[in-house]
Amino acid sequence: MTKAIITVVGKDTVGIIARVCTYLADNQINILDISQTIVQEFFNMMMIVDLTKSVKAFSDISDELAKIGEDTGVQVKCQLEDIFDKMHRI
Repeated sequence: MTKAIITVVGKDTVGIIARVCTYLADNQINILDISQTIVQEFFNMMMIVDLTKSVKAFSDISDELAKIGEDTGVQVKCQLEDIFDKMHRI
């Protein structure tokens, strides 16, 4: 299984979750775990997803999610689980 971590951060607006989740579903990317909070007007979401069935390259997925973020007014980052783990190891 190829897992990735997707983070979404920014001012809360209507449709953020819908845009990201629609993209994932359209590209056969399964959501394994999801956490989302809103603190005052700031939105924060973290997802663990399975990329195994997607036919797109990881770099394309990451770039397309970043573009969705730009269009929605939030920052969307996608990192492979292995890289995320190594970057956040203390």
